[in-house]
Amino acid sequence: MKLHQLRYVREVVKQGLNISIAADALHTSQPGVSKQIQLLEQELNLQIFQRSGKRLTGVTEPGRNIVELAERVIRDMENIKRIGDEFSHEDVGTLTIATTHTQARYRLPGAVKAFMQKYPQVKLNIHQGNPTQVAEQVESGEADIGIATEAISHYEKVLCLPAYQWNRCVVVPHGHPLLNNLPLTLKKLTQYPLITYDFAFTGGSLVSSVFEKEGLTPNVVLTAIDADVIKTYVGLGLGVGLLATMAYDEERDTNLVAIDASKLFPASTTFVGIRRDAYLRKFAYEFIELLAPHFDRKAVNDALKR
Repeated sequence: MKLHQLRYVREVVKQGLNISIAADALHTSQPGVSKQIQLLEQELNLQIFQRSGKRLTGVTEPGRNIVELAERVIRDMENIKRIGDEFSHEDVGTLTIATTHTQARYRLPGAVKAFMQKYPQVKLNIHQGNPTQVAEQVESGEADIGIATEAISHYEKVLCLPAYQWNRCVVVPHGHPLLNNLPLTLKKLTQYPLITYDFAFTGGSLVSSVFEKEGLTPNVVLTAIDADVIKTYVGLGLGVGLLATMAYDEERDTNLVAIDASKLFPASTTFVGIRRDAYLRKFAYEFIELLAPHFDRKAVNDALKR
């Protein structure tokens, strides 16, 4: 049994049993992946994958156990390498952050700038996705740290640290009738076309539930994952925008006016997520603290022990 065979098995499962895509991700050949998996199955005297001809159709019951153990072995090997790097190259390495567009665009820049100034030899990768994708990247080990709202806390293998809270505002063009009809209410919002986040993003499910509790249905005409897209279409007069307050900048968004909506919706919490069994480098702890100062290294480790 060889480590690369376990990597091949894991990657094939990760790529939905598509050996060709797995081979591309592994920078090797499709026949090579197939051959190594077959050799591993022969050595173990069992089938890891179910097959229909040459096509993989599923994972067998013993195969599922092997995949789980392979994940653990590979992760432990990666942790061992990180420990070595920590003590031989303390300020050199790679840190991968998975987050949503709103967090990456409006909340992370300060922390990223400070981090890069302190660790110029650390390569920082930022992957964007919805909260589910963020959590899955942390869970799979693709990302060291995940930053997203609410939904990321639903994953058992991911420890979520509450970093900060935020709320929402409504943005409209200058002269919009809503500006002369304050205070803002949910009912008033339903009278206008609404442009907001895709409900898979940034606490969208919380927003929809608030309307539902009041027996109201918002007239959502357009959704987007990008607050800048929302503001663009509001500026074109296509509707009113509902977005995170952090995404509105009075100096930059001069064509729009923001109306505070924090009394209409409960605050949302953005979490920093890390895999419970991952080994974090020193600079990963420091990035977390830059984003959430109440979580220094001791606080993070205490949370991991619970």
